[in-house]
Amino acid sequence: MEKDRGSEIDLALLDPVIEEKKHIKGSLIPLLQAAQEIYGYLPEKVLQYISSEIKIPLSRIYGVITFYAQFYQKPRGKHIIKLCQGTACHVKGGKGILEEVERTLGTKAGETTEDLMFTLETVACLGTCFLAPVKMVDDQYYGRLTPRAALKVIEKIRKAEV
Repeated sequence: MEKDRGSEIDLALLDPVIEEKKHIKGSLIPLLQAAQEIYGYLPEKVLQYISSEIKIPLSRIYGVITFYAQFYQKPRGKHIIKLCQGTACHVKGGKGILEEVERTLGTKAGETTEDLMFTLETVACLGTCFLAPVKMVDDQYYGRLTPRAALKVIEKIRKAEV
């Protein structure tokens, strides 16, 4: 087992999935999806193990995981914050909200907080322009935001987690 940011990587957890899928043509993506479901992301050690077990070059696996946005090579937070930076949100102060959230979390867009509580992402559109500026935390939308309102949601989640 390998230590990775405070958690154990038990490669044996993959064995049943590999056994089920290794002889099925075109099973690389479902196998990677299953691995990500197990570990929360795709650590290097897991990718190497998959490569050796199913006899697919690591370079091909990297080609797949870097092509599809659904795959993550770094640990993700327990809560995913998506801040819209589309036109309507930008015009109504989305950039300032992003800057305030980055400052408060101590991380930049595309990164995860050290405590693995939050991953901050920017998106081009959440499809709710009538709520601009808007963000999504996990599966919940928050609209007509101000920097202060955006931070209240984060504070509420932090308090609930304690």
